Amino acid sequence: MTVLDSALDTGGPDYAAARAAMLDKLAALDTEHAKALAGGGEKYVARHRERGKLLARERIELLVDPDTPFLELSPLAAWGSDYAVGASLITGIGVVEGVECLITANDPTVRGGASNPWTLKKALRANEIAFANRLPVVSLVESGGADLPSQKEIFIPGGALFRDLTRLSAAGIPTIAVVFGNSTAGGAYVPGMSDHAVMIKERSKVFLGGPPLVKMATGEESDDESLGGAEMHARTSGLADHYAVDEADALRQARRIVARLNHRKALPDPVALAEPPKYDEDELLGIVPGDLKTPFDPREVIARVVDGSDFDEFKPLYGPSLVTGWATLHGYPVGVLANAQGVLFGPESQKAAQFIQLANQRDIPLVFLHNTTGYMVGKEYEQGGIIKHGAMMINAVSNSKVPHLSVLMGASYGAGHYGMCGRAYDPRFLFAWPSAKSAVMGPQQLAGVLSIVARASAVAKGQPYDEEADAGLRALVEAQIESESLPMFLSGRLYDDGVIDPRDTRTVLGLCLSAIHTAPVEGARGGFGVFRM
Repeated sequence: MTVLDSALDTGGPDYAAARAAMLDKLAALDTEHAKALAGGGEKYVARHRERGKLLARERIELLVDPDTPFLELSPLAAWGSDYAVGASLITGIGVVEGVECLITANDPTVRGGASNPWTLKKALRANEIAFANRLPVVSLVESGGADLPSQKEIFIPGGALFRDLTRLSAAGIPTIAVVFGNSTAGGAYVPGMSDHAVMIKERSKVFLGGPPLVKMATGEESDDESLGGAEMHARTSGLADHYAVDEADALRQARRIVARLNHRKALPDPVALAEPPKYDEDELLGIVPGDLKTPFDPREVIARVVDGSDFDEFKPLYGPSLVTGWATLHGYPVGVLANAQGVLFGPESQKAAQFIQLANQRDIPLVFLHNTTGYMVGKEYEQGGIIKHGAMMINAVSNSKVPHLSVLMGASYGAGHYGMCGRAYDPRFLFAWPSAKSAVMGPQQLAGVLSIVARASAVAKGQPYDEEADAGLRALVEAQIESESLPMFLSGRLYDDGVIDPRDTRTVLGLCLSAIHTAPVEGARGGFGVFRM
């Protein structure tokens, strides 16, 4: 039997402490998510409603099929910055007329839906996901364009948004724009460069330059409707492919466009209903210790995520600090790599490289479950070739062609973050638990290294070392690195696609796997770099 046995003591004090710590972190996460849900706040939400308009999330709800999930992406974008949490844009994956689509929606209650630097990063990430997974893109547009005070950070890189729309179309990936209000200046190119454009009577305003700019540039007097209204674009310019009488009609028409796309998945969804795990997903709250220095068995996580808790482990006795094996998740075959004791040694790295090659031979997506402090250091390990072994693992991850999904459960430090397919290695999706931390190394280690270097410098110069100043510096550095390694800080900078409740891990990964299989899943066949032996 390959069903995992669980040794988790749900009645013990360690479990209770870990669960309590995780619930505290989830409560803090909920508070931050609520800021994104609130948009621009009560005043601007009320003003928007007074104009007879739906909120951005209401538009999404009417667009997607009833009783289907919407996987929101990057909801904490801009967290910790001067801009509103969520970055005035909602992005995610939803099912429209049975077709999985990448959906974006400007939130006009936040500075009129204007784009700031984090809006741009979030939109570009959404386009990446659409392109990699061949997901049709539906843009629900209502934006005044760039947030002008930050134009220096938006204008030049912002051209990539329009480049992406044309490349998506060229790749045969449908793009649809539904214009609910302003789509001005550069924003006019969103409907202009989409395959399909829907505009709404007396609501849509699409022009490169509004009446004031036209007056300043040419002296011409004009009004919104004649310059860029929906009827003008439907009757005269031809920019509008569909003319809607109101928002509900526009969303109905968008759904009909998707229904007529003839867009098919490259690979069929699993036919058989997947067997749920043998163990309660609620128990995932108590597995990761509050202190990440305390190891935990990742098999306890795997047992609560994969179908039937059924896991065929690969090389279980070799390189035990990394658990590898085969499973299915919501019926999709996956290979799993999960850190066990935190540190990666030479055998773990070699084992990972071989496992990744096998997954590529079989066209099987890989799931990386992070809890690593990095590759082992020290004279014995350097002499044993830890650099070339770690490089072998990173080489395999870098050149693997099957889709990768990463979940940061605990620590994800140093080059171990790279070897486990961190953000720089282009996982199709990357999520974090509230317990996760990621940085070049742990706060205490980093502060200690700086202290040792400063002490050695003082000795070399023959100067006395200020122990009191050293203690203050170490405390300051530790606090800084601790704050910068937390998941909300990293998610705010779009280093992940969202911080999720551990209990939602199976559902989130299942939604991602379904989206991934819209595109072909093909592994590398010998296309790896040189493995240093």
